Amino acid sequence: MKEVLTLQNIAIYLAIINIIGFFAMLIDKQKAKKGAWRIPEQTLFYITLLGGGIGTISGMYMFRHKTKKLRFTIGFPVILISETVLIGYLIFKYIL
Repeated sequence: MKEVLTLQNIAIYLAIINIIGFFAMLIDKQKAKKGAWRIPEQTLFYITLLGGGIGTISGMYMFRHKTKKLRFTIGFPVILISETVLIGYLIFKYIL
């Protein structure tokens, strides 16, 4: 049986979750302009926590969405940095 957690599969997952994060910010911004149903803020944080930090942060600044909310301007980068440090630690501890 082939391994599931290959470097290629992880890279594909990260690409997909970041694209989802980017478009989630776009869709939420468009819905905000129209006064329509919005994507819950908690969902945007979950996407970021699942590895979509680059996408959500890029979308936040590209679409100027949630940039006045400290919870997002600090929260998203803190999550991304924390995940990066954790992954770096795990790589150095268990792989290198």
